[in-house]
Amino acid sequence: MTVAISIPKLGMSMSERTLSEWLVEDGEVVEVGSLLYVVETDKTQVDIESPAAGTVRLVGEEGETYPVGTLVAEIEPTGGAQ
Repeated sequence: MTVAISIPKLGMSMSERTLSEWLVEDGEVVEVGSLLYVVETDKTQVDIESPAAGTVRLVGEEGETYPVGTLVAEIEPTGGAQ
């Protein structure tokens, strides 16, 4: 089953985040805990880790601002459906 990667809610009042940089390329194979991307607010930058191992399909664009919960990538788990 594909794992959805969304813009996280990191604070109580923040409703959107900027995807400032991808740390992986489309089609790259990642492990659990691999750094996927960086989100930023006006005060901080946060590295987002992969919750699953598999092949990444990028959906979001660097430099774009997205509402919290917006799908920015998907991971197809290694070895087929899990």
